[in-house]
Amino acid sequence: MKCIAGLGNPGKKYENTRHNVGFMVIDELAKRHNWQLNKQKYNGNYAIERLNGEKVMVLQPQTYMNLSGEAVRPLLDYFDIPVEDVLIIYDDLDLPTGKIRLRQKGGHGGHNGIRSVIDHLGTKDFKRIRIGVGRPISQSIIDYVLGTFPKSEMDNVATSIQKSADACETWLTTPFDQVMNEFNQ
Repeated sequence: MKCIAGLGNPGKKYENTRHNVGFMVIDELAKRHNWQLNKQKYNGNYAIERLNGEKVMVLQPQTYMNLSGEAVRPLLDYFDIPVEDVLIIYDDLDLPTGKIRLRQKGGHGGHNGIRSVIDHLGTKDFKRIRIGVGRPISQSIIDYVLGTFPKSEMDNVATSIQKSADACETWLTTPFDQVMNEFNQ
């Protein structure tokens, strides 16, 4: 079984914020395939489904962003999912809004949700999709990532969510290096 985890913050207050693009990708996958994230365990909402012949868990940690690893790790352990079969999706300030970047491994780059995942998994070697949200010009990082996208960016955001969901689906049947070659353009 593989695990696709989108990072974000739970609750209506954070629903359409930059920090929640990981949740948005999971929501898009759920919408495409009529999945319900109606299972709860270890502070995570998830579904276990089949797609393209592969069993997959789609996960939205409910721990708030900075503690994401507290939900990811216990669920991987419980379902015996190896780290090499995990894909984490999250927002990235260092990419322009709407750009996505797939990586096999890496550091946290100052992202506290990824820092938590690294700390709890004990490794930096896990697959990821970084979704660009741009950098703030005149506001604090916290206010920026917890803010919503302006209307002028919504088309780029929607495209990045669609591409990220496409990449997730492709990864279920294709080696990740090939998925990277296809989607890192």
